[in-house]
Amino acid sequence: MYVGRFAPSPTGLLHIGSLLTAVASYLDARSRHGRWLVRMEDLDPPREMPGAAAAILSTLEAFALHWDGEVVYQSRRYHLYAAALAQLRAHELVYPCYCSRKTVQAEARGMGVDGVVYGGRCASLSKDTCLCADKMPAWRLRVGSELISFLDAVQGWQQQCLASDVGDFVLLRADGFWAYQLAVVVDDAAQGINHVVRGQDLLVSTPRQIYLQQLLGLPQPTYAHLPLLTNALGQKWSKQTQAPALDLHRREALLRQVLAYLGLPHAPQVDSLADLLGWAVQHWQLERVLPQAIVAVQ
Repeated sequence: MYVGRFAPSPTGLLHIGSLLTAVASYLDARSRHGRWLVRMEDLDPPREMPGAAAAILSTLEAFALHWDGEVVYQSRRYHLYAAALAQLRAHELVYPCYCSRKTVQAEARGMGVDGVVYGGRCASLSKDTCLCADKMPAWRLRVGSELISFLDAVQGWQQQCLASDVGDFVLLRADGFWAYQLAVVVDDAAQGINHVVRGQDLLVSTPRQIYLQQLLGLPQPTYAHLPLLTNALGQKWSKQTQAPALDLHRREALLRQVLAYLGLPHAPQVDSLADLLGWAVQHWQLERVLPQAIVAVQ
């Protein structure tokens, strides 16, 4: 059975880009008679907005986007991430890193796909040296030089060399918070997620997740990365670019707007949002979604 998901972070309210992802993942699941789950990715408490998680769920319901089962909160699943890290440690695939952010920046081996490539200072430290350190380490995953390749259902063929494009990356931060890359892999496998439909901004993270899936012996989902919605300045609509929260008084107009971005034909007049989504499920074709970014207004 198809199992998909929508996994927002409660660092702010849903905006037009969030709605695009929620609707696309919902339609892809429902059109294949599958399950659609919601997971709250609340891994970074200092960045969370009070009340955002509840507001996100309320907004999904207001748009008639009803999920299956209970909502999963990553903040309640730390034991699963600890078990995965222990598995990697047992095979000496990870190591503690005591580098400060300043050191990482100064000793970087260049720029990668989404930041500097770690220089490797702690990769060769002896166990005794690490154990004698007087600060809590981060834990980094050793990466190889082989190409990680996959076919994205929207963006096409992708490949990445983790050694040169990313470097050894963090799974557990020095402040004790779990990194997204590990948590998302563990949770997708635990929830039986076999289709991931999400925004293109996460495309560069996918090879890291596939690599972790391989090391942990977990299945690899099918991936589809949606086009980014940008503002008039070409910036991705996000909390960082002050994307306005969805106006619930304009729900039908916003839903129709998103359906058009996703390549659906003009929808007829309907009596409710549920009817509009039902029509969209019947006419959904992932193949119609174009990979290019879209300038969106809200």
